[in-house]
Amino acid sequence: MKRGLIALAGLLAAACSHAADVGVSVTVGQPGFYGRLDIGSFPQPQLVYPQPVVIAPARGVVHQPVYLRVPPGHARDWRRHCHKYDACGRPAYFVQDRWYNDVYAPRYRERHRDRGERHNRGPERDHGRGHGRGHDRN
Repeated sequence: MKRGLIALAGLLAAACSHAADVGVSVTVGQPGFYGRLDIGSFPQPQLVYPQPVVIAPARGVVHQPVYLRVPPGHARDWRRHCHKYDACGRPAYFVQDRWYNDVYAPRYRERHRDRGERHNRGPERDHGRGHGRGHDRN
């Protein structure tokens, strides 16, 4: 009986470890992305709070503010979550989800779509410009 339970426990542990191996990758511009945003030349973002939130500011060090899209619970309890975004000592502005989805994400995808198409070209689309990935075209 004990051997059966031990074997069953081993199988369950193995199954759980395999389930944990599944990964999902979400990048900037996609709906499920949370993290830093490069505002750059984007229009002024709509913010959750008008003032930046700073947890444990470093003395004598002035950091540029970071703009973040975070789940609502993370913004409300920033002290608990700032380390996940490497932003505890920095002024953090939280952008509104609506602004991210309606303004930032579409423009980000548009700007980066052309770059992705250029990087996805294979040697057959090189047209003799020396980008043959190591293949000599003399």
